[in-house]
Amino acid sequence: MSTIDARLAMACAATLLALGLAACDGSTATSSAGTVPSATATSSSSTSGTESATDSPTTAAGTRVSANTASADEIAAALESAGVSNAERWAEEVVEYRPYPTDDPDLTRLRDNLAKYNPGQETVDKIVSALMP
Repeated sequence: MSTIDARLAMACAATLLALGLAACDGSTATSSAGTVPSATATSSSSTSGTESATDSPTTAAGTRVSANTASADEIAAALESAGVSNAERWAEEVVEYRPYPTDDPDLTRLRDNLAKYNPGQETVDKIVSALMP
């Protein structure tokens, strides 16, 4: 098994674990605001070298990245700078539900998809504040 295959298998397993834990956590009718399902996500630090300078958004503090074109690592960095806990896990969710309508600056579709995990309004607002369509 190649390194890439092993990383892909590990990422898939981590995603399934995260989704399973999120489903278990979100099974109650009430949830406390700001609660983030606890799941350990494994992020790979591979560099493809295929990104062009115009396609690669920056992730400096306060800079928003594209939810449609940024890599999961770039999204995670932007989420961390926005104060989102468990940023890698949320970055995977952002990538999973792509593409997002470019004419929706509030990222309503992303908000609806994130609501499935009961993250709390504050967490969703932080996630969306770090992103643009």
